[in-house]
Amino acid sequence: MFTGIIEGLGTLQHIEDEGTNRHFKFSSPFTSELKIDQSLAHNGVCLTVVSIDGSNYVVTAIKETLDRTNLGQLKQGDIVNLERCMIANGRLDGHIVQGHVDQTGVCEKIEEVDGSWKFFIRYNPKVDNVTVEKGSICINGVSLTVVDSEKDMFSVAIIPYTYEHTTFRNLEVGKTVNLEFDIIGKYVARMMALRQ
Repeated sequence: MFTGIIEGLGTLQHIEDEGTNRHFKFSSPFTSELKIDQSLAHNGVCLTVVSIDGSNYVVTAIKETLDRTNLGQLKQGDIVNLERCMIANGRLDGHIVQGHVDQTGVCEKIEEVDGSWKFFIRYNPKVDNVTVEKGSICINGVSLTVVDSEKDMFSVAIIPYTYEHTTFRNLEVGKTVNLEFDIIGKYVARMMALRQ
């Protein structure tokens, strides 16, 4: 389990395909603190550390993960948001994030608003995921509050600190982002669908 509070940025050093699996080698500011078999969220995707070599570590993604997330679009030199799993006695500063991406969305528009930024994300509503104003959403692993909510699009406000310390500083219109919708909202939507 994660909180959506990004600890650092990882840089993709190497990609190696093995069958339908893809091995990613990353460097990070806390590689020396990692352990093999540890869960680590990459742009909101929970992956297992399978090897460590100096300042680099390797994680493996299966085909479903590559198809469902933006990890399949990564190339050498790309930067990702990183978060280690939550410590049981720690504060839940963001919201409950599982590291299981529900679907991807596309950055539709970016507005600068008095020193902050507003990002508009469009997604396919046929997957039955929903947002609500002032509800929680996880974009590329970052816990955020929904500002505007429509059936197929929502917006979030990004303060300068978040902009500088996450991959939002590199996000451009037309780019794909990973979306994990609020777990409580997903359960409520599922229960309502079963009652109909």
